[in-house]
Amino acid sequence: MKSMFSSTIAAVSTPRGRGGIAVIRISGDDAIKICDKFIAAKAPLNETESRRAVLGRVTGENGETLDECIVTVFRAPHSYTGEDTVEISCHGGEVLCREILKRAFACGAVPATAGEFTRRAFSAGKLSLTEAEAVIGMIDAGSTAALSLSRKNLDGELSEELEKVYQKLREVVGSVYAGIDFPDEDLETLDKDGMARGIDEAISALSSLADSYRAGHAVCEGVRTVIAGKPNTGKSTVLNLICGEDRAIVTSVPGTTRDVVSEKAVVGDVTLDLRDTAGIRETDDEIEKLGVGRSLDEIGKCELMLAVFDTSRPLDDEDEKVMGYANGAKARGAAVIYVLNKSDLETAADLSVFNKYENVVTICAKDEKSKAVLSEKINELFVGGALGDGGAVVTNARQHASVIRALEFCKSARAALDTLGTDIAGSELERAMSEISELDGREVGVDVVNEIFGKFCVGK
Repeated sequence: MKSMFSSTIAAVSTPRGRGGIAVIRISGDDAIKICDKFIAAKAPLNETESRRAVLGRVTGENGETLDECIVTVFRAPHSYTGEDTVEISCHGGEVLCREILKRAFACGAVPATAGEFTRRAFSAGKLSLTEAEAVIGMIDAGSTAALSLSRKNLDGELSEELEKVYQKLREVVGSVYAGIDFPDEDLETLDKDGMARGIDEAISALSSLADSYRAGHAVCEGVRTVIAGKPNTGKSTVLNLICGEDRAIVTSVPGTTRDVVSEKAVVGDVTLDLRDTAGIRETDDEIEKLGVGRSLDEIGKCELMLAVFDTSRPLDDEDEKVMGYANGAKARGAAVIYVLNKSDLETAADLSVFNKYENVVTICAKDEKSKAVLSEKINELFVGGALGDGGAVVTNARQHASVIRALEFCKSARAALDTLGTDIAGSELERAMSEISELDGREVGVDVVNEIFGKFCVGK
């Protein structure tokens, strides 16, 4: 089977550094011929049975042995890329891998670019675009939940759901144009009610996919989270609690945190992109003023605000301002959790003020047990039961944007069916199908493909 690519590529597919083993992958029409030039095995590799591992020696330019290795030949189309592929399992070490790669290049291979092996797999039809994205999702997974979602999408869960929607829309569009082009023929087509039902089914499926992104984003991409409050409410202690280690300096001196402290943390199933901010208050200190300004900027961009209050002190005007900023965050769609901190001390604050708010938690940020309280509330807000209902989950912004556009076209088609006629409805449904085609790679532009595969590491 001839590859659509003219070059044969090579790269190390395992992480750089010292290790017990490294894998060098070579893929393309000439992969086996190239490897036969510098790998000596019991029989030439072009005579080796596909998918069988054999012992071999990697030889240098003068025939000297560079390493003893295990070599596996994968013949097209039964390989990851769909091309002839050779994988060399050698001893791990940067110098050794570099020397073996140099031999591969000297014998005719060229360096692989970032994600080129997976891009070739996509081009050969071995993977859909969403499945290819799931590959990088598995590599980048920072939690078991992210790994599980990526694994499901690599297994085709999202692709299969999109295919169902696509086929349903194709059925409706086919009926629309059959009725228009062959009005006098006795064709088996959907009537207007049948078309409406088909569009409604597509709208329902796409709506579920759009809604799933909240959980998929929280698990796989991460939620931009700001920890905000007036000075000395325990914001940095909350950050340290969530991270499970001391990531921010904690003192009794107001204004200790003067800049935004950023950190990544996994809380339950949710990944948080945390920002601990300077205490919000009026100040004449120019440096602290800059910190407060950055705090407000972070509040304006966050997806989740942990508004922290010290219950051991009476609430004051600065706390009121924090509540006002929290209301502003909610108004633009961010989630807010009101964190009533220092429960280990005697309560001096009037907590009835928080009765009008949802998502209020009481904790002692110095107590490790409080992390579970925060974790439960954060998971409730962003994941809920979305990971356990068995449905397909959208995991990145590109997928979500295409689903939303396809959904809007379907809604427009549904409205047109009742008002403007079936031909306009058919046109809108075609646009929805085009969005799904781009989402899963049926009709995707080169720039989109370049953007996706540019995120991969070299060797994958």
